[in-house]
This record gives sequence, structure tokens and C-alpha cells, in this order.
Amino acid sequence: MQHFISTTIPYVNGEPHIGHAQEFVLADVLTRHYPDVYFLSGADENSLKNVLAAEAAGMPTREYVARQSDAFEALTGLLGLELSDFIRTSDDPRHQPVVEAIWRACVERGDIYQADYTGLYCVGCEQFYVAAELTDGKCPEHGTVPETVAESNYFFRLTRYRDQLIELVSTGEIAIEPASRRNEVLGYLRLLDQDLSVSRSAIRSRGWGIPVPDDPGQVIYVWIDALANYISAPGFERWHGFDDVTHVVGKGVLRFHAVYWPAILLSAGLRLPNRILVHNYVTVDGTKIGKSLGNAINPDEPIRTLGLDAFRYYLLRHIGCFKDGDFTWQRYRDAYNQELVNQLGNLVARVTKLSGSEPLPTPDHPICPDLEETVTAHIESFALHKAMDQIFSAIEETNRYVSAEEPWKREGADKDLVLATAVDSLTRIGRSLAPFLPQTSTRITAALAGGKRHLFPRSRVDRVAL
Repeated sequence: MQHFISTTIPYVNGEPHIGHAQEFVLADVLTRHYPDVYFLSGADENSLKNVLAAEAAGMPTREYVARQSDAFEALTGLLGLELSDFIRTSDDPRHQPVVEAIWRACVERGDIYQADYTGLYCVGCEQFYVAAELTDGKCPEHGTVPETVAESNYFFRLTRYRDQLIELVSTGEIAIEPASRRNEVLGYLRLLDQDLSVSRSAIRSRGWGIPVPDDPGQVIYVWIDALANYISAPGFERWHGFDDVTHVVGKGVLRFHAVYWPAILLSAGLRLPNRILVHNYVTVDGTKIGKSLGNAINPDEPIRTLGLDAFRYYLLRHIGCFKDGDFTWQRYRDAYNQELVNQLGNLVARVTKLSGSEPLPTPDHPICPDLEETVTAHIESFALHKAMDQIFSAIEETNRYVSAEEPWKREGADKDLVLATAVDSLTRIGRSLAPFLPQTSTRITAALAGGKRHLFPRSRVDRVAL
């Protein structure tokens, strides 16, 4: 069974930050969990906000997006992602032909038409809003006042697919996790009464983007363009050949992936995604990350101070999936010191110090016999933070067992049985950690085989900025 797993492709109008890292790491856990995966990420380059950012930087747009995309691709390497592909939408020769083919298929179906339009447009979101969707007259996502735009655009007959989408989401044929996000999508669909603008004028886009076929005065709107990357990277044939298609997305782009994208695929006669897994955001010191606020943290900083697995651990357990989670340097330091060093690190050190190279008996009563099955169930429901909690509950229980049984005071078969129980538990913990903290999982295995016992140096916490 071959799985397709994707992150969204981020706009490249700013520098990568820990919010981007969160989504990359969440998707990477799924990739490491399943045995046969095509894992895709990339860069969304054909957008007006990238043009404006390039102008502000005093650079040609093409040069600017290339530089910024390189930074995002470097982040995937920094995070140790096992990517199958990284696609750039303005540069990769695979992309434009697929976008054009999808456009023409929707035209042939009668789902694209031209009309004059006046609407409230948020450059940050690259989307139009109606007044009722605004918060105090401002974009709910960016907190900015949308500009009024009047022009002739092409529209997609989104309303034609409303009832079909309600059925697909309600029955779980398109599964959306968590359930609260599924309900959000259904609520939006039941009120849907407008079609979707899918182009903008070439003048307003500064000539940047993929031209509408047979109408060079318009460029294809970012969502048909950007979303098509999921097909342009693997190709049409492979897209239809995947057994499972999973999109990992942030809550801010849920509508585009759970409503617009499936509707476009239905119109074009293409296969649908199976799952849309939705995560919340990272805040910094209680505040949403914002370019204008200057509070974005480059992932290189926390990785450089405490290591990659410490950073992955914080994102996966303390940020999690279903609620906004806060990053502070103090909490990061405390999590490393109290949970990784004192709980997991100390457990590995004292158990491996006591156990020798001689074979140990099979434990009579394993501490966490169902750990791996429970973790698997949480991974497959995208409750990755719950999986981490379960693993660390096993770590705490094993620590209590070792402290209570005091194997250092025992001898012979009695001592061996206690150590066998602890080693069995550590082995299960190490295997369960593999998709989450791959380096740590490998080090636990090595330590149990007689290698280095100290997983997390205490000296690292002194380098954390407070």
C-alpha cells in the first residue's frame, strides 16, 4: 500500500519560522510511521504577496523567490525530513502543464466562466472575503483591512459541488481530523452560496503567475495553481495510483483543501484525497507569529541550542496538533531538562549501566505490553501529542518500577528478572519513539547494546536564551 503525504507549500514572502517547522515535523512523523510513502513539500511562488515582498527587498521576483525557496528547502534538511520531492511552482517544468490541464478540464466541464466582480481582497490570504467573514472589518487571519478590488475575473462553479462535498465529508469518504474541523467544513458548506474567483488580472499581479489558457490578460489564481502541486510533482498517473492520499494542513487553509480542492478535482475528473489532517498554530510568548511583530524564531536557533530531537519533542508534545501551542525559551529549557534529561535520559543511563552483555530472561509481567499498538492508533488518528503522552507515561512507569525494585540491591536471577522487565520496556519505548525522535530511538537501541548511555547532555541547557 503506497501512501501520499504532503505538507502545504508555504508562501516564500518571509523567512522560515517554527510554525513552518511544526507542520513539516507533523507530516514527517506520519511518513516515518507508514512503510511505503511518497512525501511531498515545496514552495508556493506564484502569488502577489511574493511579488510585493520582492519589490520591498529591491529584487527581481524570480531571483527573490529562488532565494527564499532555497531557505525553505534547507529547513526540510535541517529538520531531517525524509522527503521524496520538493517542488517549486514558478520554476519546476512539471508544474505549469498540470495547472493548465486542470484548468482546461474544468472549462470543458462548464465549471469556469468570466464575470465582473467587486470584492474585499486580503493579499496575505490571497483570497476574497465577504463582509460577514471579517472581524471588525479586518481579515480574521491577518488582522488587516482588505482592499476593495473591482475587475473582470474567471470564476469556478463551486456551488455546483456543495451537496456532493457535504456527502463526501459527512460520510468520511474525505476524512477530516479532528472532528471539530470536519464540523467547521460542513458548517461552511451548508451556507455556501457563492462561486470562487480563480483568476486575477495580469496587471494587478505584475505579470507574475501562470497565464490563463487563451487569455494572457489574466493569471490563474493562487489556489488552483498552488494546490495543483500535489499532482504536478508525482504526475497524473501516479496520483491516481496512490492507495491513500493525505494532506497535512494548518487550520488557516482548511477551506482551500477541504472545499476548493476537492471541488476542483471533481470537476476535472481526478481522484480525491482520502484524509485532511488539520493542525493549529505555534505562538511565541503567547502571541501569534507575525512578520510585522518581529517575533518569528528561526528553527535553527532551538535546534542549535538543544539538538534536533529536543526541538521535535517540544513541537510534538508541547505544541501538539489540535490546539494553539506556545513556545517560550523557558518552557523549552524546562521540557528538555525535566522530561528528556531527568525522565528518559536518566532511565536509559541507569538501566544500561546495570545490565551487562549476558542474555536476560523474558519478563513475566511487561510494564507496557500494549504501548506500540496504542501509539499506532494515536498516530493514525493524527493525535500525535497523545502518542507522545502515552510514551512518556510508559517512561514514568518504568522509572517508578526501577526505583521501587532497586535492582542495584539484588543479585543473580532476581536482579536479572527486574532488569529484563526494564530493558523490555525501554526496547518498546525506543521503537515507539522512532517516528517522533528518530535519533533518540537509534541511541536507545545502541545504549541497550552496550553503546553510549547518555542521550541528552545537561550542559546544553546553559546555551538556551532566556
